[in-house]
Amino acid sequence: MKKFNDGSRAVAVWIGLGVIMLMIQVILGGVTRLTGSGLSITEWNVVTGTLPPLSERQWLAEFDKYRQTPQFQLLNMDFQVEDFKFIFFWEWLHRFWARLIGVVFIVGFVYLVARRYLKKEMVRPLLILFLLGALQGAVGWIMVASGLTGDAVYVKPTRLALHFIFAMGLIAYAFWFLLDLRIPAAERLRRPETVRFAVTLVALTSIQLVFGALMAGHKAATAAPTWPDINGNFIPAGMFQHSPFILNLIDNKITIHFIHRSLAYLLIVLICWLSWNLSRNRDVPTSIRRYRLLPFILVLLQAVLGITSLSFSKSIVPGHWGSFEWFAQLHQVTGMLLVLSLIMIVYLFTGGKKPAGLRSN
Repeated sequence: MKKFNDGSRAVAVWIGLGVIMLMIQVILGGVTRLTGSGLSITEWNVVTGTLPPLSERQWLAEFDKYRQTPQFQLLNMDFQVEDFKFIFFWEWLHRFWARLIGVVFIVGFVYLVARRYLKKEMVRPLLILFLLGALQGAVGWIMVASGLTGDAVYVKPTRLALHFIFAMGLIAYAFWFLLDLRIPAAERLRRPETVRFAVTLVALTSIQLVFGALMAGHKAATAAPTWPDINGNFIPAGMFQHSPFILNLIDNKITIHFIHRSLAYLLIVLICWLSWNLSRNRDVPTSIRRYRLLPFILVLLQAVLGITSLSFSKSIVPGHWGSFEWFAQLHQVTGMLLVLSLIMIVYLFTGGKKPAGLRSN
């Protein structure tokens, strides 16, 4: 793909805007979850649901639908219309932003086609992006629907985790496409051993994000709000009390705590080693020197934010946005940036040029 011509620049701006908007969408999803707003809209009206209620009568109609949900009947039975308007706003904004992403994609695509900026080799990635976006929307509704029946007062944690990791997959794919448009071939090297190690780190970090989402879905922070121990033990009791065993990995709060923390320690060690290894060589392109320490900085920040949010979980007040919510949100954002920084390392070392003096891992 030819770099830095007018067409590539225009496509890169479009894809870059998409990456930013997708990350904002995940942030809005986090706010929606932390404010307990995700089940306030009980229908999936792609077109007619674009506008919020515009009259008191419409608000009362939406509120009446919410009053039929298990969340209202079992958890928020004291809600009035004004309380409902608050949670409705965040879920509406989350869905509206998703629609806006779709509009930006379609309008941008039409414009780029009209200007003949899209090359043949760009069509397949764009088609995949479109399909991933549509799939993400469907998974989002499946997640919401899981909290509207039975005795559920929140969405199922496994579906929340699925929704989040699909969003990360979509962002990662768009980010890779953006890198391919913006980084010149001269700024990349071929180092398969580094690529294999970095890909392993991407996989481990993705698993870590899944368990972070399970932590969030189960609201598990308060189940073990201590650090470095887990309720007084480093290997806590009760990790394998569910049967069958697999349920412990997705439904046992203590097991999820243990895995989430253990993976964090492992990632810190491995990413430290990666950054140290990359720092040993000076005769590398500027792009690699510039970003070699980024995963290291982000993984340490991620750990600090995780520990801090855990410590503030003791003071959670339902329906109130406080210190825990701020740090939990920052923890999630840093996790996304960590994945993208590792993907950048993978990309930078999948070039066609192998430097003669570069040390191997």
